[in-house]
Parts: sequence; structure tokens; C-alpha cells
Amino acid sequence: MSGLLRICTAGSVDDGKSTLIGRLLYDSRSVYEDQLHSVEKASRNRSAGPIDFSLFTDGLKAEREQGITIDVAYRYFATARRKFILADTPGHEQYTRNMATGASTAEVAILLVDARHGVRVQSRRHAQIARLLGINDFVVAINKMDLVGFDRGVYDEISDEFAKILEGARLHPIPLSALHGDNVIGRSDHTPWFEGASLLEYLETVQVDRDAARRPFRFPVQLVLRPSHDFRGYAGQIVSGTVRPGDTLTIWPSGRSSRVKRIVTWDGDLDVATSPMSVTLTLEDEVDVSRGDLMSTGEPQVGQQFRADVVWMDERPLDPTRVYLLKHTTRTVTAEVDRALVLNQIGSVTVSTTRPIIFDRYADNRGTGSFVLIDPATNFTAGAGMIGDAIHERGALGRPSAAERLARLARNAPNDGEAIEAVRRALEDLLT
Repeated sequence: MSGLLRICTAGSVDDGKSTLIGRLLYDSRSVYEDQLHSVEKASRNRSAGPIDFSLFTDGLKAEREQGITIDVAYRYFATARRKFILADTPGHEQYTRNMATGASTAEVAILLVDARHGVRVQSRRHAQIARLLGINDFVVAINKMDLVGFDRGVYDEISDEFAKILEGARLHPIPLSALHGDNVIGRSDHTPWFEGASLLEYLETVQVDRDAARRPFRFPVQLVLRPSHDFRGYAGQIVSGTVRPGDTLTIWPSGRSSRVKRIVTWDGDLDVATSPMSVTLTLEDEVDVSRGDLMSTGEPQVGQQFRADVVWMDERPLDPTRVYLLKHTTRTVTAEVDRALVLNQIGSVTVSTTRPIIFDRYADNRGTGSFVLIDPATNFTAGAGMIGDAIHERGALGRPSAAERLARLARNAPNDGEAIEAVRRALEDLLT
């Protein structure tokens, strides 16, 4: 089995995520000798045995002192059958935003549950976030089975509960002990009733849904290249689909069309390019194309108002009266959101932008269906969103937009000087 698989771990605090990943790295011989010596030395004053496997991923000093995961720890490892990028995400509710970050690029999620405690609130939250972010393949890792005597009844109860939470997803429940290695690399003698694949066997063989190349072509323009008067190229990364010279593309938001003349790369022209390659396209016609425009086949949605699910990541709550920057593919516009959210909250909102954006539903295309919200006062990435459906009717927010409010202030002022001052004060209120 070839190819790269992106994995994230999730679950509640102390369910054993870091220990499981450390055991997986150690038993698959994916740990460097100097890392092993460092962890063995750090394990001497702890109670986890000769090797504390969690230290292979808990890299921050604060994490080691507290015995928890705070940041998202990314690890690369490989076996003879496959390569992996693994994100060990935190379990604390306080760091839910970090978990969402790790899950946003994953193809498979490993959901850990302590067999003694069953499915907890944070376990449910992480499962729902991973599903919301488009993950369809899940390992339900029922950990610490050694502490419940490898009771099959416990395994069945937790498996059934996750089947209800993640209805429609593909689940692979595994009874395991991360500390002792049961069902991590190979089958365990302690679970003769379990006939499924071990964790590593499953990760090496799982077939994830990779249909980006079969989706309609989407190419956000990142840079217009004009090294000489006889060359104009449009550089960017193919988000989805495939392109060949001669294909007819539509440029949005203008709606103009042209045919692909060349696919240019550093190593020479290509006959075909597919997602996620970075290329430069040249067109047969002189068409006005700028950074932030989108070249596509088929028809994406174009609009200034849409519904979305937003994960709020800023300690400062989302304020519906403020204007935020919305970054979508290579285009950045100002936007308003119709409802308040607080740190780590996930909510369905309506987003209104000052200029049209070109998008697909997140369920149809991750690349053109996602965006981030940026606080213009601090430049902090305040939220991450997944687009649902476009809203075409006017006035769906039930209140005037920021631009409309500013225009009304200017019209109602008795003279130009007071109009300028009123708009200035309103802008300060919006941006602070």
C-alpha cells in the first residue's frame, strides 16, 4: 500500500492519546535513537515505567510537567507499506480549537476512549468536530482494556454508542492497551474474541476517499507572472480536478472564458496537471485575471451571503457588530457574522461579505468550501469556517450591513465635515 495518510487523534483528557501514539512510533521502529535516549532519561522520575511513551509527542515543557497535550504535535513516520503524518491533538476543552486545527487536514481520525469511563462529553465533541470537518473514516480506540479485564461487554457498549454519534461514517472499533501494546501493532492474545485488524494493520490498509482529482477543476490564482512582455501566466495550486492544454476554463467572478494554452512548471511544460499540484497556467486569450480570481470548470457558487459552521478560536468573543477579514482561498474580503460565539464554541451562522466570493459547499470541496476569519485589529486568526449553502435573497440578516450603516450616517449628516467625522467614529467602533 503506497501513498501518504494523514491521521489525527482525539478524545478526552487522560484517555491515553499521547501514550498510544508513542507506543505506535516505538513499536513500528519510527523513533530515532537520540529521541529514545532522551525519553528514557525523562521517564526516570515518572511513574509510567521504563519508557513513558507519551513523551515522544508531548514536546512542550508545560506538557511534560502537567502530563497533558496542549499544542498539536505533528509526527511523520513510515512503514514498508505506507507513509503517515500524524497529529496528536489536545483533549482539554480549553484547547478544542487546537483539536479542530489538527483534524482539518486529516483523512482518518483515531478517537480514544478510556474503557473505564466510556464516552464522555469531550469524546462526543471531538467526534462531532471531526465529522463536521469532513472526516468519514474513524478508528474507535477503546483504550485501557487491561484495566477492565478485556471485557467484551465494555467494548460492545462503547462501539454501539459511537455508531449512534457518528451515524453514516465508517467505524473500526479496536480494544487495546496503549501501555502494554495490545492490538497496537499486532493482534493480542488477551482479546481472542476480537477478529478485526490491529491499529497499524488498519492504518496501513484503509482506503480513504480521495476523489479530489475527479471533482470539478478549481484553481485559485495566487500570483500573476509577467517576466517579459510576451509571457503572462497565472500561478497557484490546483485545489481539485484535472486540467490539460486545450481545456476551456471560466474565470470568476468576471464569468469570462478562455482555453488553456500551456501548463508551465520549473521542470518544463506538462500535458496534464491534477490536484494538489502547483503550476502556472497560460491562456489563449487576453483576459483580465488577478490574484483572488478562480479558474474553474463547471459552475461554483458566487455570492456575498452564505450559511456556515464556524469554530471560534479567539478569547475575544465574536461580535456581530464588528467587521472581520474573511480569507477564502487566495481572496481576502471584509465580512460580518450574524451571531455571537465564544472561545471554542461551534455555531451555525450567516456570513455577509462586502465583495462576492467564489465557493463550493464544504461537503463538496474542502479547499473552496473553507475560510478563516481574521480580527483586523490584532491580525489574529479568530475563527475557521465551513460553508454550507448560499443565501440569494436580500436582507437575510434582518439588519443593514456595515456599508449600508455607514452610508446612512453620511446621508443624515447636515454637512460634509460632520459626515466625515460620523463615518470616522463609526469605523473606529467597527474595527476596535
